Amino acid sequence: MEKFGAQDSPTQHPAGPARPGRLPSSRAPLRLAANLAFAGFAVSLVAGLFHADSASANDHPATFAEYARSGIWTAVHLGQFAGMALLISGLLVLLAVFHAPDGAMAWTARFGAVAAVAALALYAALQAVDGVALKHAVDAWAAAAEPEKAARFAAAEGIRWLEWGMRSYQSFVLGAALLLTGAVVVSEGRVSRMIGYLMALSGLAYLAQGWIIGAQGFSPANTIPTLSGIVLILVWSVWLLVSAWFGSDAPASDGRHA
Repeated sequence: MEKFGAQDSPTQHPAGPARPGRLPSSRAPLRLAANLAFAGFAVSLVAGLFHADSASANDHPATFAEYARSGIWTAVHLGQFAGMALLISGLLVLLAVFHAPDGAMAWTARFGAVAAVAALALYAALQAVDGVALKHAVDAWAAAAEPEKAARFAAAEGIRWLEWGMRSYQSFVLGAALLLTGAVVVSEGRVSRMIGYLMALSGLAYLAQGWIIGAQGFSPANTIPTLSGIVLILVWSVWLLVSAWFGSDAPASDGRHA
């Protein structure tokens, strides 16, 4: 096979040599995915720190009174939506990076992308209900005259139950997106398979959250799945970030690479 030497013209090598300080094209999309996923986790975590939640979430009178006193309720939920949007964007870029040309994994990536987009759409609707509609309802309840309080409370509680339903299904769909994306990461072998396994485990944690919230609301039974999801996303997003920026290039695989 003919080898090209130093005398080859730029037309023979349109890409040219990598310039100092410029990311190799094979790493840039992976780094973008890792940056987005970790940024999404970080933004969601910071926004959650300002969420009013000292009262038991299923104690509606105490919880609604706390929500009514919060002056940053809507802003906090907007921050949580921004974090979810970044995380989902990271998953979508990751699926594009690891997208197999055909076969079962190609369909897995497609279904994962559909689930991720659906999860973001559901989360937007959820935050509109929780961050806007519920806030107005509890404010109206807190400010209402005594004869009106029962009706105002019932309206706020109805919105709360709607929130339960939306959060339950959003957790199911997000869990499915994480499971499918984890399967693609494991199959492609471009980064450590453990990242994909941890991603899939975080998906299972969200599936558990979806079931518990749908059945019991924001009960103490949801504490372990919620904390598990947070820790698992932290671990795999940091691992992915380190692998993307400091790991060695790996060729696209058929699933046999670690």
